[in-house]
Amino acid sequence: MRAVGPIVGLVIALGGGYFVFQRSASGGSSQVPPREQIGTLAIRQRLVTIGESEQQYLATHGTYATLEELAREDLLPTGTDLHGYSLSSTAPSGGGFTITARPTEETHTDWPTLEITQGMQVTVR
Repeated sequence: MRAVGPIVGLVIALGGGYFVFQRSASGGSSQVPPREQIGTLAIRQRLVTIGESEQQYLATHGTYATLEELAREDLLPTGTDLHGYSLSSTAPSGGGFTITARPTEETHTDWPTLEITQGMQVTVR
């Protein structure tokens, strides 16, 4: 009789997981098109790489860099245009940096603007 409790709990947990899976797999208007998912994933990865370059620059120079300074140090090898996005940076302050990726292609007008700061978290603006 004691074995019934864990079995019921397991069935409830599996049922809940199945419900969540079905809901996310069913699609709907909130689903992001696959091309946009791939494009924004590439941009997110690129922003993280730039953030790591900023950390490297900080370690060697004692301050954060602009995109131009990163390019001069060969820490920005692919430039500032990527997958229909354009990268820009605000002037680094003593305690941080902000790199912004904005969609530039006509087919990307409804794609999100992404940003990374010294906290190394990519956010959607």
